[in-house]
Amino acid sequence: MDTKTARIRALNDEMRQRLIGGMAVMTPGIAALGPEAVARIVKTIEVYDDFCHANDPHEEHDFGAFDADGHKVFFKIDYYDESLTVHSPDPSDPNVTKRVITIMLAEEY
Repeated sequence: MDTKTARIRALNDEMRQRLIGGMAVMTPGIAALGPEAVARIVKTIEVYDDFCHANDPHEEHDFGAFDADGHKVFFKIDYYDESLTVHSPDPSDPNVTKRVITIMLAEEY
Protein backbone atom coordinates (compact mmCIF):
# COMPACT_ATOMS: atom_id res chain seq x y z
CA MET A 1 0.00 0.00 0.00
CA ASP A 2 1.41 3.39 -0.96
CA THR A 3 1.60 6.39 1.38
CA LYS A 4 -1.38 8.19 -0.19
CA THR A 5 -3.62 5.12 0.14
CA ALA A 6 -2.48 4.61 3.74
CA ARG A 7 -3.38 8.24 4.52
CA ILE A 8 -6.83 7.91 2.89
CA ARG A 9 -7.41 4.71 4.84
CA ALA A 10 -6.44 6.35 8.16
CA LEU A 11 -8.71 9.35 7.46
CA ASN A 12 -11.59 7.03 6.54
CA ASP A 13 -11.09 5.01 9.71
CA GLU A 14 -11.14 8.25 11.72
CA MET A 15 -14.36 9.29 9.99
CA ARG A 16 -16.00 5.89 10.48
CA GLN A 17 -14.95 5.50 14.10
CA ARG A 18 -15.23 9.07 15.42
CA LEU A 19 -17.07 11.07 12.69
CA ILE A 20 -14.07 13.39 12.34
CA GLY A 21 -13.42 15.08 8.99
CA GLY A 22 -16.89 15.32 7.53
CA MET A 23 -20.51 14.46 8.08
CA ALA A 24 -22.79 11.46 8.33
CA VAL A 25 -25.99 10.93 6.39
CA MET A 26 -28.55 8.20 6.91
CA THR A 27 -31.20 7.22 4.43
CA PRO A 28 -34.92 7.19 5.24
CA GLY A 29 -34.83 3.38 5.44
CA ILE A 30 -32.21 3.46 8.19
CA ALA A 31 -34.02 6.24 10.08
CA ALA A 32 -37.28 4.26 9.93
CA LEU A 33 -35.67 1.44 11.93
CA GLY A 34 -35.86 3.66 15.02
CA PRO A 35 -33.32 5.25 17.37
CA GLU A 36 -32.23 2.05 19.12
CA ALA A 37 -31.52 0.27 15.83
CA VAL A 38 -29.72 3.33 14.47
CA ALA A 39 -27.52 3.44 17.59
CA ARG A 40 -26.62 -0.25 17.15
CA ILE A 41 -25.85 0.29 13.45
CA VAL A 42 -23.62 3.30 14.18
CA LYS A 43 -21.76 1.27 16.83
CA THR A 44 -21.31 -1.61 14.36
CA ILE A 45 -19.83 0.81 11.82
CA GLU A 46 -17.44 2.19 14.45
CA VAL A 47 -16.00 -1.26 15.16
CA TYR A 48 -16.36 -2.71 11.64
CA ASP A 49 -13.20 -4.51 10.52
CA ASP A 50 -14.41 -6.98 7.89
CA PHE A 51 -12.49 -5.31 5.06
CA CYS A 52 -11.31 -7.64 2.31
CA HIS A 53 -10.45 -7.43 -1.37
CA ALA A 54 -14.07 -8.07 -2.37
CA ASN A 55 -15.45 -5.05 -0.50
CA ASP A 56 -12.28 -2.93 -0.27
CA PRO A 57 -10.28 -3.44 -3.48
CA HIS A 58 -8.47 -0.08 -3.12
CA GLU A 59 -7.69 -0.70 0.59
CA GLU A 60 -9.25 2.62 1.60
CA HIS A 61 -11.82 1.29 4.13
CA ASP A 62 -14.51 3.32 2.35
CA PHE A 63 -17.27 0.68 2.14
CA GLY A 64 -18.75 -1.99 4.35
CA ALA A 65 -21.76 -4.29 4.50
CA PHE A 66 -23.29 -6.18 7.40
CA ASP A 67 -26.59 -7.52 8.71
CA ALA A 68 -28.46 -5.62 11.42
CA ASP A 69 -31.94 -6.26 12.77
CA GLY A 70 -32.75 -8.51 9.81
CA HIS A 71 -31.60 -5.96 7.23
CA LYS A 72 -28.51 -5.73 5.02
CA VAL A 73 -26.82 -2.40 5.81
CA PHE A 74 -24.19 -0.62 3.72
CA PHE A 75 -21.96 2.29 4.60
CA LYS A 76 -20.00 4.25 2.02
CA ILE A 77 -17.54 7.11 2.43
CA ASP A 78 -17.27 9.62 -0.41
CA TYR A 79 -14.78 12.46 -0.81
CA TYR A 80 -15.88 16.01 -1.62
CA ASP A 81 -14.24 19.40 -1.84
CA GLU A 82 -14.69 21.94 0.97
CA SER A 83 -17.96 23.23 -0.53
CA LEU A 84 -19.40 19.69 -0.86
CA THR A 85 -20.18 20.35 -4.54
CA VAL A 86 -17.57 18.30 -6.43
CA HIS A 87 -15.22 15.42 -5.72
CA SER A 88 -12.14 16.20 -3.68
CA PRO A 89 -9.01 17.04 -5.66
CA ASP A 90 -6.99 14.92 -3.20
CA PRO A 91 -8.78 12.57 -0.75
CA SER A 92 -5.51 12.08 1.15
CA ASP A 93 -5.43 15.77 2.12
CA PRO A 94 -7.91 16.68 4.88
CA ASN A 95 -7.37 20.37 4.14
CA VAL A 96 -9.16 20.04 0.79
CA THR A 97 -11.50 17.13 1.57
CA LYS A 98 -14.76 16.71 3.42
CA ARG A 99 -15.84 13.12 3.90
CA VAL A 100 -19.47 12.07 3.80
CA ILE A 101 -20.36 8.68 5.23
CA THR A 102 -23.74 7.46 4.03
CA ILE A 103 -25.51 4.73 5.99
CA MET A 104 -28.17 2.94 3.97
CA LEU A 105 -30.17 -0.21 3.58
CA ALA A 106 -28.83 -2.35 0.74
CA GLU A 107 -32.08 -1.96 -1.20
CA GLU A 108 -31.63 1.84 -1.11
CA TYR A 109 -28.27 1.68 -2.91
